[in-house]
Amino acid sequence: MALKVELKPGERIIIGDSVITNDNQRTRLFIEGQAPILREKDILTPATANSPAKRIYLAVQLMYLSTDVDRVKENYFILVNDIVKAAPSTIPYVTKISNAIISGAFYKALKEARKLIEYEGTLIGHVQAGSAGLSESKPGGGLAEGAGGESPDEGRRAAPVD
Repeated sequence: MALKVELKPGERIIIGDSVITNDNQRTRLFIEGQAPILREKDILTPATANSPAKRIYLAVQLMYLSTDVDRVKENYFILVNDIVKAAPSTIPYVTKISNAIISGAFYKALKEARKLIEYEGTLIGHVQAGSAGLSESKPGGGLAEGAGGESPDEGRRAAPVD
């Protein structure tokens, strides 16, 4: 069964090692075969990989698209080690990504890496909210109880409410 992909005008897609850019009208492609495929919305570049989780996604993306996976794996494990040291609560996300990579399911690893990026955004949001001051109108500073699940090592502690 072929994969059906609809492209918007000007949208790009990677199929194998080729970048395909759509012309000025919607296009529907039916793709058969085993080549890696990434839509433009799922592609990160080195310039847009501006956070630890996004750099991990980029490494997984390169593994997915590459014929020399081992070359990229080394960089991936360095990045993973760094993020786990900085934020131990990312371990469940990193474990799922790594398990998918080990089993050769690189597209699944990309989907798991997308979840890590979302979680990283949550962590950053909590840190920013903490540095701006917590709301005094709700117990716990207005954050949902148990939100985020960060460890104390990540610099987030509940402020006492008077």
